[in-house]
Amino acid sequence: MFELVKAWYIKKFSDPHSVTLLLMLVATVALLYFFGSYVMPVLVAIVIAYLLEWPVNKLTRVTGSRMLSAVVVMAVFVGVALGLVFGIVPVLWQQLSNLLQESPTMVEEGKDFLLHLPEYYPTLISTTQVQAIVSSVESKLLELGEVIVSASLTSLKDVVAWMIYLVLVPLLAFFMLKDKSELTYGISKIIPKDRKLISQVWYEMDQQIMNYIRGKVFEIVIVGVVSFVTFSILDLRYAALLGTLVGLSVLIPFIGAALVTLPVAAVALFQFGLAPEFWTILIAYGVIQALDGNVLVPLLFSEAVDLNPVYIIVAVLFFGGLWGFWGVFFAIPLASLVKALINAWSSKSEELLAK
Repeated sequence: MFELVKAWYIKKFSDPHSVTLLLMLVATVALLYFFGSYVMPVLVAIVIAYLLEWPVNKLTRVTGSRMLSAVVVMAVFVGVALGLVFGIVPVLWQQLSNLLQESPTMVEEGKDFLLHLPEYYPTLISTTQVQAIVSSVESKLLELGEVIVSASLTSLKDVVAWMIYLVLVPLLAFFMLKDKSELTYGISKIIPKDRKLISQVWYEMDQQIMNYIRGKVFEIVIVGVVSFVTFSILDLRYAALLGTLVGLSVLIPFIGAALVTLPVAAVALFQFGLAPEFWTILIAYGVIQALDGNVLVPLLFSEAVDLNPVYIIVAVLFFGGLWGFWGVFFAIPLASLVKALINAWSSKSEELLAK
């Protein structure tokens, strides 16, 4: 057994490039794990810089000045962001407030609906089972309310920090875009010389990350807008809020769509009961999710994602557990990184064996 482990170690780590790659990987993971909350503004700025890199490159070819292109693109980005904040957020906030005001009534009607189920389907469900379900749901709702209140109180303390981040993050992203060459050169001076595998992995991941972030933003917008229009046509209440939730649900592959089904179905059931309109909304929602998974995702992520769904779900659970929201958001790129690392080490091992 020891000989097998020794042979595997020599095969994978006898090359200095492999050791350098491993050390860089361990250092990066440790930095994010222990200091992730402190470097979060930098990570957000990197995401924005990746998102805007493509238009900056295109505009630079026209203007001949990367600085001018970065200024124009960042100004447009900030303008669009402010437009969303002052145009859409108030509508969402109003709909959320109305939904919270109606939620006690919705809960009571849902409870009555469940309590009457044994009368219609006595062979499928009993009164005892329904009462157990109702008690469980009520306790979960109480826990959720406590979490929301505590989170609201905690968030008040962070308002100043968020205000600072709203200024710092766009500035960081702007300088990352403007001084990309200088920053890349500076980082290359820090990395050890034995970096062939690091360069190989980075070359493979760089374009994938850019495609993924850009594609994910497009997917959120397209799915959100289509859902909003569909819900509005079907006269579903809180169409803007639910459409936004459906759009944001694509951040969590597979799991997000299942979770958002609950509020969509709950609002539709409260508004229409079990009338045909309720089933029409569920069918329309299912069609949107099917088109997203089978048409939109392949179009947007054909160059960024080449992973089995099982690996994607495992990556969402694992990296989400490590780094929360950002772990979920970057689950697919991180899974692709693991795949690139395995490919790099495997190719290096084959080269060593060939020699």
